[in-house]
Amino acid sequence: MKYGMRKPSLKKSLSARTKGRATRAVKKALIPGYGKKGMGILHPKKAIYNKVYRKTTFGLGDLFKLFK
Repeated sequence: MKYGMRKPSLKKSLSARTKGRATRAVKKALIPGYGKKGMGILHPKKAIYNKVYRKTTFGLGDLFKLFK
């Protein structure tokens, strides 16, 4: 498990903003419940890992939010 700042990746950031955004939009339109809160019960191990990861790491965007 990672603690602290995530290593910035321009390639992954760009991918998430373009193809990733389109993919999520399509899935949200087709699959009821996709992206809704509480869906972690389908994969509890992954849900726990993601919750801990989000609380223990931060990225460049989070740093910029602090200094606004």
